Amino acid sequence: MKKDNNRRPGSKGEGRIDSKKTTGKFGPKKDFFDKREGKKTEFSKDSNSEKKGYNKEKGYEKSKGFDKPAYGNKSRYSKDDQYQGTQKPYNSRSDEKRTEGEFKKVYRGRGKDEKPVHEWVPSDKFSKDTRYPKKNFKKPFVKNNNEDRPEYNFEKLEQNHKKKNKSEEIRLNKYISNSGICSRREADELIQNGSITVNGQVIKEMGYKVKPGERVSYKGKPINPEKPVYLLLNKPKDFITTTEDPMERKTVMNLIANACEERVFPVGRLDRNTTGLLLFTNDGELAAKLSHPSNNIKKIYQVTLDKPLTQNDEKTILEGLQLEDGLAQVDDMQVLSKDRTILGLEIHLGRNRIVRRIFAQLGYEVVGLDRVMYAGLDKKDLSRGNYRFLTEKEVIRLKFFL
Repeated sequence: MKKDNNRRPGSKGEGRIDSKKTTGKFGPKKDFFDKREGKKTEFSKDSNSEKKGYNKEKGYEKSKGFDKPAYGNKSRYSKDDQYQGTQKPYNSRSDEKRTEGEFKKVYRGRGKDEKPVHEWVPSDKFSKDTRYPKKNFKKPFVKNNNEDRPEYNFEKLEQNHKKKNKSEEIRLNKYISNSGICSRREADELIQNGSITVNGQVIKEMGYKVKPGERVSYKGKPINPEKPVYLLLNKPKDFITTTEDPMERKTVMNLIANACEERVFPVGRLDRNTTGLLLFTNDGELAAKLSHPSNNIKKIYQVTLDKPLTQNDEKTILEGLQLEDGLAQVDDMQVLSKDRTILGLEIHLGRNRIVRRIFAQLGYEVVGLDRVMYAGLDKKDLSRGNYRFLTEKEVIRLKFFL
């Protein structure tokens, strides 16, 4: 039996449309796509669809029922004579003065929607000081021989520091190394060879201390301490941490070659395949302070392992691990990834390859090691392979408050 699509479920024929009954009233059914025999559909005309006459002076006549605008008594267009007809009264985008010599457009920063905010102020009250400083998105560590670097002034702090501690006398080898001529070991050799004079007299005593006002010379040329330099580098892979390499491999000194004329050296070291922060300076006193294990300088690393770290091994590392050169104690460690292969490790020990040896003791291989913080300095806005000068505040904190 043929299914009747017009029947509702559960009904006994109520509401059913009989095609036989409707045929007489509406005529036989026609296909929707039957030809219209060239006839066009005529729509009923109303007041809105009637043609309006066009007048050059008045334009098109308004339709009935639309005499009152939807925006009330407000004028749709500006009252200025310059905006007539259908011209839209948009303001000019030019930065011309409103009135010549009376107003100037001043940049006031950005609003909540990040759009620039300007204000018109009288010219007599306008000056460069009335503007808010624009944001500078240029990175400060672009390599340039003429790059501006900060001037450090520590006189007051050093005077107070010396009053609390020792006198202003300084060992001769340290004085020579601070001048940038050579390292402290090489300075010892110069002293032993009799190449150094103090106030015209040859000094061969290794423990000799230079007093304020004394004149130190090398082969007749006066030696003066250099201006202090403090550089922070975001070290990439495949660079070794040394000032000279007899095998002529790539060193970190190649990355800061154009930074300054003074002789600087790295504080501590990073392995060839270790990336991250490395500090350079010609300040031997600060370098010794940061390198000495008794000062417990904090370092934070991002560690990537070859396999997930188990919870038992995590507990073992936090409790302390015995290595061949003593106990290796970390300050803190956190798992950063869901697969437990990326970790954050805080440590103050400065022993050689200490992080890699900790995980190797438990059967892990460190496939990635990045130093993200060193002595409170981070690598924010410092991309890989670039450097920047430390600010005066950063240096003061390292020298006197660390």
